[in-house]
Amino acid sequence: MTPLRPRVGDIPTDGVDGSDRVPWLLGTHLHPEVGPLARAPEGSRVLMVEAHGFARRKPYHHQKLTLVFAAMRQFRDALRQRGYDVAYIQAETFREGLATYAADHPEDTLVVMRSPSHRAGPRLRDIGEEAGVEVDVVENELFVSTRAAFDEWANGREAPFRHEEFYRWMRRETGVLVEGGDPVGGEWNFDDQNRDFPPDDWDPPAVFEPDHGALPREVAAWVSEEFDTWGRPAFAPPSGEDSADAAGFVWPTTREGALARLDHFVTDRLPDFGPYQDAMRADDWAMAHSLLSPSLNLGLLHPWEVVTVLEDAAREGTIPTNSAEGAIRQVLGWREFMRHVYRHAMPDLGTASQLGADRELPGFFWTGETGMACVGGSVGDVRERGYAHHIQRLMVLANFATLWGVDPADLNDWFHATYVDAYHWVTTPNVVEMGSYGAGVFATKPYVAAANYIDRMSDYCEGCAYDEDRATGAGACPFTALYWDFLDRNEDDLRSNHRMSFVYGHVDDKRESGAMDEIRERVSELRTLARDGEL
Repeated sequence: MTPLRPRVGDIPTDGVDGSDRVPWLLGTHLHPEVGPLARAPEGSRVLMVEAHGFARRKPYHHQKLTLVFAAMRQFRDALRQRGYDVAYIQAETFREGLATYAADHPEDTLVVMRSPSHRAGPRLRDIGEEAGVEVDVVENELFVSTRAAFDEWANGREAPFRHEEFYRWMRRETGVLVEGGDPVGGEWNFDDQNRDFPPDDWDPPAVFEPDHGALPREVAAWVSEEFDTWGRPAFAPPSGEDSADAAGFVWPTTREGALARLDHFVTDRLPDFGPYQDAMRADDWAMAHSLLSPSLNLGLLHPWEVVTVLEDAAREGTIPTNSAEGAIRQVLGWREFMRHVYRHAMPDLGTASQLGADRELPGFFWTGETGMACVGGSVGDVRERGYAHHIQRLMVLANFATLWGVDPADLNDWFHATYVDAYHWVTTPNVVEMGSYGAGVFATKPYVAAANYIDRMSDYCEGCAYDEDRATGAGACPFTALYWDFLDRNEDDLRSNHRMSFVYGHVDDKRESGAMDEIRERVSELRTLARDGEL
């Protein structure tokens, strides 16, 4: 198989030849045909360090830790079966693991792809120097675009960067769904065809269940003994059900499982993904989403593999263009964009809070115990599987936290700990910037909404303890009261935003009518209810 490499931008090879330049694979580099490993002859020595210290720093989701450690160990076994000499070292830290390796192989140079996390390159080199082994950090090839290519594209552009401009550039550079310089289907973006709510008789496509063997179950038991975790443990029966089948852990831990999920998405789920990707149903955690992000972020899948399969399906005419384009936009556009924006905005982005939000995250983000059906249901989905889809993340969880005034860094920590696909480079731009409007490096306005949005795009409001049509008085929906209060208290920062001018006309009307005073009173009541654990 031809090694997979970025398609936008050039990178030099690293000179790995199976002698004393040894691939060091991080736990998110689990692809046999990418990077230094792809250029190392079979039989070469390969290093993997399973470091445990990071897993003690946060109350990570049990399934996230099971996924990471099981995937690493199964990748180790797969490489050994192919003939590689895998030095697999378990240690508390990378430094301890590298020191152990250096004691046995003092002349080796370790060649590792750069992690997308902030300052990962210098940090990996420093750890190697402390441990007594040379570390050569090379370009990360698990993306479609290189750092240099994005920097050249961004030259002269100042923040805020625009995703749509970047996405169209990526499409043109790769030729994905492009013919003669024009987009297939006549539009670059079919987002306006991705906002339907399914009819009552719509049956969601089945979720692919990986064929897990014994090792992931052994890892799950070890995680339970070794770490303090959050969420339902892997392989435990789903809440309210008696069986302990694969539905207790739906995440692939091998490349074969990830490829099978990709195939299942394209054949069974993708046709319905396009129209319903923004919809939320209380009894359907997966809808028609791909569920590929954990596999992509571990390296079990290369994004170019995903994009080309999606494009082929669209060009063959078996998949509606709006469905294929919507999925391609998430991988070729948004995921790549997040990686590069993160690079450019860090370290300031990690602690940014341009609206001055500084409140603590409400406790029901951990317990799910709230009368708000949308928040409680979304938190419940995350507790069950370490996952809720992108609209639940943005327009329910991040929306509420932003309206409440939560410190973006606190919200980011929660997402980082609780989602199986979460890594700092992914969550920080998505949560701090897109979800919380923390810095203005690409978001042009806060992505906040009152209950009417949630009512339109979900069935959560049916039977909820709160009335989505009211902003004041007992029983009024917290989202609606908090929405107007958010606009009121952040007027100095937001009123001059041209995308907010229309809504501030409504704020003026509410002030003149006296309704804003009632809204402020309702928000004060909500904060008291939250403090007493009764919201």
